[in-house]
Amino acid sequence: MNADSRSDKKADPELSCTSCGTLNCYRQESRFPEFCQGEAVGQDEIEGVIQRYCGDDKDAVTARAAAEVEGLYYGKLTRVEEVLAFARRIGAIRIGLATCVGLIDETRAFSKILKKNGFQPYAVLCKVGSVDKSGIGIEDALKIKPDCFEALCNPLLQAKRLNEWRSELNVVIGLCVGHDALFARHSEALVTTLIVKDRVLAHNPAAALYTSHSYYQRVMEEGREL
Repeated sequence: MNADSRSDKKADPELSCTSCGTLNCYRQESRFPEFCQGEAVGQDEIEGVIQRYCGDDKDAVTARAAAEVEGLYYGKLTRVEEVLAFARRIGAIRIGLATCVGLIDETRAFSKILKKNGFQPYAVLCKVGSVDKSGIGIEDALKIKPDCFEALCNPLLQAKRLNEWRSELNVVIGLCVGHDALFARHSEALVTTLIVKDRVLAHNPAAALYTSHSYYQRVMEEGREL
């Protein structure tokens, strides 16, 4: 496919990578579908991205470090170990920990591991600032425990404190859906995730996907409001 035909293609919202039956982009052992997003971009755009990965700036160093960790340790290291290996390869020593109050024990354990491996961890709890949820207009009925003080999660202040500390890599540990997005948006350092919060599934959200046609059929119900 030539560059002109690539650039003329427009994304079809009904056809994305989940519609692909070949996944040819991974090994190039088959054919690309007509709606392939990779085939839809111009050659100049592809080459531009490749050049960014080949340089010496933060994006390039990060991309190569991630690829090296993947290639060397795929299926061999735990997520905890992969974070350590990645941090070393990007030269990060100061590791910020953006943690949920409910996972402070896990954060303490990870902090000890970081120290033992020569890193400098610094944790900021999600409830930093201790502002009641009513302070931003959250109704009392929407608190986990109504009729009492309940601090709101404060990802903006978490990011601000870690930015001020000049963290070189920030690790999310169990922040709520949405709060993690705000934290990543305002963090000046790179952000990776160690634990994704899912209280129902012991912090293994993929289990809902694996059982979406059995135990968790409710997630497939059309029109179900949450």
